[in-house]
Amino acid sequence: MKITAVIVAGGRGTRMGAGKNKVFLKILGEEVICHTLRAFENNNFIDDIIVVTGKNDITECAALVKKYKFSKVSTVTEGGETRRESVFNGLMCASGDIVLIHDGARALVTDSEINNSIEDCKKYGASAAGVKCKDTLKAADAEGFISGTVNRKSTYLIQTPQTFYLDKILDLHKRADRESFNATDDCMIAERYGMKVKISAGSYDNIKLTTPEDMIIGERILKRRKENGI
Repeated sequence: MKITAVIVAGGRGTRMGAGKNKVFLKILGEEVICHTLRAFENNNFIDDIIVVTGKNDITECAALVKKYKFSKVSTVTEGGETRRESVFNGLMCASGDIVLIHDGARALVTDSEINNSIEDCKKYGASAAGVKCKDTLKAADAEGFISGTVNRKSTYLIQTPQTFYLDKILDLHKRADRESFNATDDCMIAERYGMKVKISAGSYDNIKLTTPEDMIIGERILKRRKENGI
C-alpha cells in the first residue's frame, strides 16, 4: 500500500509579520519546512512526499529539498489562491492508496501523530489528528455577547495530518472545485459530502506556527525534545 504525504506550504505569513512565506523562517537554525519534511521523510510508512507552495517559492523550496537530501520528495508544485485549491493541486500530483494532508507550518508533528492518523484511516476510512479542548468554549451572538456554552467533552481542536484514501478525497475535492466550495481544512470538505472522519490521537505540541509567539513556543518544544533525546 503506497502512502503519500501532501505538505501544504503556501502560507504568506501575514500574522507572522515576516514579509515572506513563514515556512522559510528558521527555528533552532533550520527552516520550518525542513523540520516538517524531516518528520515525514523519517517515517517508515511514508513512501513519497509532495510539497505545494507559492509560485514564487518553488525555487527556494526545491533548493532546500536538495540541500537537506529529502529523498522522498518527488514533487514541488504550485499552489492555488486558497488552501483548498492548493491541496487539490497536490492531490492531482499524488498516486497510490492513502494520502496524508499536512500543514507545512506544523513543524512539530511526530511519528506518533503520523502513525495514529494512518492506522485510523485504514480502520475507519478517514482520520484527522486532534486534541480535546482544554478551555471553556462559548458561543456568541451577532453582537458579541455570550449566547451559550459549548460542551467541552465533545469539542476538539483539529490538527493535521488529515488522512484519506486518495481516490475518495480526490473525488470530493473535484466536487468542491466544481461547486467553488471553499474550506479551511479537508475535514470540512468531507463533512459537506457525508464522509465520516475519525479523530485520531494528536498532540498539544503539534501547533501551527502562525505568530511570533508560536515560534518561541516551538523552539522551546524542540529544545525540550533534544534534551530528552527525542
